[in-house]
Amino acid sequence: MSSDAQRKDASQRGEFSSTGTLRQVMGDYFAALGRAAGEGAKVAWCTSVGPAELLRALGFRVYFPENHGAMLGAARLATDLIPLANARGFSPDVCSYLTSDIGSYLKGETPLRKMGLAGPPKPDVLVFNTNQCRDVKDWFQFYGREWNVPCLGIHTPRSIGALDEPIVDDVARQTEALIEPLEEIAGTDFDIDRLREVIDLSRQCTVLWKACLETAAAVPAPWTFFDGTIHMGPAVVLRGEAPAVEYYQTLLEELRRRAECGEAAVPGERFRVYWEGMPIWGKLRPLSTQLAELKTAVVASTYCNSWVFEALDPADPFRGMARAYSSIFICRSEDQKEEYIERMVEKYRVDGILYHDAKTCPNNSNSRYQMPQRLQARLGKPYVVINGDLNDLRLYSEEQSRTNLEAFIEQLAE
Repeated sequence: MSSDAQRKDASQRGEFSSTGTLRQVMGDYFAALGRAAGEGAKVAWCTSVGPAELLRALGFRVYFPENHGAMLGAARLATDLIPLANARGFSPDVCSYLTSDIGSYLKGETPLRKMGLAGPPKPDVLVFNTNQCRDVKDWFQFYGREWNVPCLGIHTPRSIGALDEPIVDDVARQTEALIEPLEEIAGTDFDIDRLREVIDLSRQCTVLWKACLETAAAVPAPWTFFDGTIHMGPAVVLRGEAPAVEYYQTLLEELRRRAECGEAAVPGERFRVYWEGMPIWGKLRPLSTQLAELKTAVVASTYCNSWVFEALDPADPFRGMARAYSSIFICRSEDQKEEYIERMVEKYRVDGILYHDAKTCPNNSNSRYQMPQRLQARLGKPYVVINGDLNDLRLYSEEQSRTNLEAFIEQLAE
């Protein structure tokens, strides 16, 4: 096949009939945020792995700034916005979601306009969980000072090995302690039965999302990591609401049909790769195209699986949330992370591992302390490290990455 034909073939991958439904679901979510002020609804900002279920149970419309950060990266706006936050005292070394989002606020430029919003909805409260990193707390506290609104949080331990009961008890107590101040802000009383309903919907969403991801264990894979970064939207911003459950029921049916028919996301799939680390949001399309041309499917990733929360439990809501949100990959110890990747490599029949070392996201970069070398020795799987960043494209060399990926695939071929 000629290179032009390969590029055309690669550009046609990932077209799902569910995509129209996805646009509608996400459009409805943003429209509801836009109507919040006019409808007298309270808005809570929440970190992506924060207590969204509790906020929804109290009637808040929930907004996720990390989702906005990803949108800024995908729209390639971030690189021009980050220096504005740097000028306000945020180091170029801290999370580029943070700096691009704050730069967006300072400049008044946002891709949310395409969703019908003038900008992010002003919060009545900001709620964080440090299970991801300290940056989310500093990020939310900036806006708390800027708008003089309350900033509340849960402080989760890092580098968790075995998730023991004292940790679960502590995080559960911190979550319960949010009820009283949130009730005052929401102007409503907490209802445990409503929380159970929200958690049940959230768990249904996460189980369906996991099932969608697991269809990529089929050979050939019916979809890839690059597709997942698009379709994960409802799992991030709508867990706890019925539209997310309904959407993943639809997507799962489509993916299973594709798998049963042997429909390949990457035609002529030869190699299967695991993506460890953050997406490079502004370069997903060229990376997807290059790997498709190399007949390589990125069949699984740590990132997309970060929104699988099977420990959620309507019967034990606070401990279930504590267990689910303290089990995520990013806050686990090195040995727990390696065991997880080993299971994924086996499940998805992976030939090699791609590590993205994101300059401003050390918490989600796992190639810095010999993990690739240890896993290669244990599993016998080749690896490659791509240097870049989630949002700041000044830290990414397309030419170098292209060369490194070509060499990596040659190694797999050998």
